[in-house]
Amino acid sequence: MTRIFLAGATGAVGRRLVPLLVAAGHRVTAATRTAEGVERLRAQGAEPVRLDVFDRDAVAEAVAAAAPEAVIHQVTALSGGSPVDNARVRREGTRNLVDAAKRSGVRRVVAQSISWAYEPGDAPADESTPLDTAAPEPRATSVSGVVALEEAVAELDEHVVLRYGTFYGPGTWYAPGGLMAGKLADGALPAHFGVSSFVHVDDAARAAVQALQWPSGAVNVVDDEPAAAREWVPALAAALGVAAPEPTEGGAGWERGATNSRARELGWRPRFPSWRTGFAEQG
Repeated sequence: MTRIFLAGATGAVGRRLVPLLVAAGHRVTAATRTAEGVERLRAQGAEPVRLDVFDRDAVAEAVAAAAPEAVIHQVTALSGGSPVDNARVRREGTRNLVDAAKRSGVRRVVAQSISWAYEPGDAPADESTPLDTAAPEPRATSVSGVVALEEAVAELDEHVVLRYGTFYGPGTWYAPGGLMAGKLADGALPAHFGVSSFVHVDDAARAAVQALQWPSGAVNVVDDEPAAAREWVPALAAALGVAAPEPTEGGAGWERGATNSRARELGWRPRFPSWRTGFAEQG
């Protein structure tokens, strides 16, 4: 059994992750911002704590009280859809969690990052590919947030950065009734040549559990099939019962996807190896 402090426990990944950690026998202190989240986490078998990750003193107190051996950071601002808010979470929220972990003698941190912050290229990126630190705004805001998160996490001797692909599945933008369904209905999701890598939230959660045993470093957690929007947008539209847009030109150089070779070497196997089947099975 490992004592774990999970931040972001009621987000798209966190809500799938808590039952996995509890089932594996871990003692989980799970943080959420809302009273509703507290009740949900208690029902899942975790010890809930209501917490604002931007409240530095409260974060320090909560982590110290939990006395964890590992911190898992799954906090995002995805529900609001703002890159600026998400970058703030990555800079300030991560700083608070890392400092609290260091003061409490935590040995390991596992943190959520992204797999589309790499510099432009013609092939899917691996973990040795540099991040896109020369990107102009507005992309620079997102990339700088990622850099701040990953540098902070690396201050702990044992640290795993999960560079997730684009999430789909329950509770995500790509689920039925989600943000992307609305964009498709409005004709605002282009089917161009830009390449994305996806990961189902269940596979993302399983990677976080396994990362408690992984060596330090960054790991791309993506499915087996990076794909151009010309391929995946029509498939998503079909799965959501929305008309597909006409194919178009375009796509940024950084839209290159990522490879999951490292994650597979570490023993991770996605239940949904391709968005082709995963989109259709979303619930």
